[in-house]
Amino acid sequence: MVSHRGIWRALDTLAQRRGLTASGLAVRAGLDPTAFNKSKRWARDGRPRWPSSESLAKVLTATGQTFEDFARLADEGEPKARSAVAVLGLAQAGQKGYFDDAGFPKGSGWEEIEFPAVRGEDVYALRVSGESMMPLYRPGDLVIVAPAATLHRGDRVVVKLSSGEVMAKELGQRSRERIELRSLNPDHPPLTVAAKDVTWIARILWASQ
Repeated sequence: MVSHRGIWRALDTLAQRRGLTASGLAVRAGLDPTAFNKSKRWARDGRPRWPSSESLAKVLTATGQTFEDFARLADEGEPKARSAVAVLGLAQAGQKGYFDDAGFPKGSGWEEIEFPAVRGEDVYALRVSGESMMPLYRPGDLVIVAPAATLHRGDRVVVKLSSGEVMAKELGQRSRERIELRSLNPDHPPLTVAAKDVTWIARILWASQ
């Protein structure tokens, strides 16, 4: 089971194994030195704060660890519940008939991978193809998404439009009428779409890179 405590423990373990503090690990990953400070792990109102998938990806790159290595560290000391997660190609995500109205895969027979169980979350994986999600997600990467997860401004999300287009964006301002989608590629400006044109939005929990 992936937990708030497990994620931060895994980051601390990676730092300790390299003789670094949490701040030193953040610097090595090209992040703000305070990104992993203990004060950043909880909000003022007591809500847990989680490192972003982008921050984790940078840490894994800087330390030469795989997503599976990190998940194993995060899972140590936790109940060893794991589940099989369906894997779909990004091209399939844009076709009709592969998803229900809530954004979950329909049917069975999909390729599957094992993933630490996430309490209260139903998830699946999208295998990235092409360059539509670059520079953050590259062809071959697996993006773990949760269609039922609560969305917040600043979350990285996968969005499917009624046109069939599927894209990875950062969620901006959101109203009943319109949704702002910020591009992960700095060469592309933000996109504002009508809410009625969005088929589904799924929050990105993890990216295996």
